[in-house]
Amino acid sequence: MGMNTAVPAVPAKKMKLSRTKGSWGLYLMILPAVVLTAIFVYVPMSGLLMAFQDYKPYLGISKSPWVGLDQFKFLFEYPDSIQVIWNTLKISFLKLVIGMISTLGFALLINEVKHKFLRTSVQTFVFLPHFISWVVLGGIFIQLLNPEYGLVNQLLQALGQEPVFFLGSNHWFVPIVLLTDAWKEFGYGSIIYLAALVGINPALYEAAQIDGAGKLKQMLNITLPSLIPTICVMLTISLGGVLNAGFDQIFNLYNPLVYESGDIIDTFVYRIGLIGGNYSFGTAIGLFKSVVGLILILVGYRIAYKVAGYKIF
Repeated sequence: MGMNTAVPAVPAKKMKLSRTKGSWGLYLMILPAVVLTAIFVYVPMSGLLMAFQDYKPYLGISKSPWVGLDQFKFLFEYPDSIQVIWNTLKISFLKLVIGMISTLGFALLINEVKHKFLRTSVQTFVFLPHFISWVVLGGIFIQLLNPEYGLVNQLLQALGQEPVFFLGSNHWFVPIVLLTDAWKEFGYGSIIYLAALVGINPALYEAAQIDGAGKLKQMLNITLPSLIPTICVMLTISLGGVLNAGFDQIFNLYNPLVYESGDIIDTFVYRIGLIGGNYSFGTAIGLFKSVVGLILILVGYRIAYKVAGYKIF
């Protein structure tokens, strides 16, 4: 009979401890990021207590009187709150839809360009606006759309039309916001879809060509179905920021004439909380926005798991 040479099993806890000790260098590398995150993300969260107080700067958080949920009640009783929440949801949803269509459409089109120099040149050109601050772009668009000397209105007058105050009209402000945001982000936002397109098996297209399928049928039956998991993931990620309608953009484009259609939660908090000095009310609005965003992203992850099998936790 042969000798029993089986290696004794190592306890799981001991193996886990051994792997942890062997990775101390990696933990040390991420330590600065953890410390900075704790200081600048988690420590300031103590300020959320102001949402349940009548905060007075000279008293501080520890001595300001507690008011419970009064700030949240006031949020829904305040005359402008419902309009601001509606504006935020409307602009965010339209940005999400237009952004998804424009980024996906551009990725599908640029994927069909086989000339390498032309492809890289177009990609570089459309990526650039993403890296330009809205402070700069806001000034440019304000000048272009100026009702007196803006280029757009000069062209309208040359065509016999009356000049339009685009950024002072509640009818035109939201479309301008949507179009300028799509123009700025569609190139950069297509990177994820371009990466997903590279991962599609070329043999599927070759088999489709042999069967006589044209470009349109290949896109409808191969490309788009292959992108569904990526689309679900991008939509899920976007749901978490559905109440972020773009503070930088709107703050640099809007004015009191378009508060009715363009005022969003972030600009409202800025005016009421910081400029108006009502810090507790501003904090309550911010907390409400964060809780809604958390609920939406959890629901989005659940839907993504059901539809595309995507799971992160």
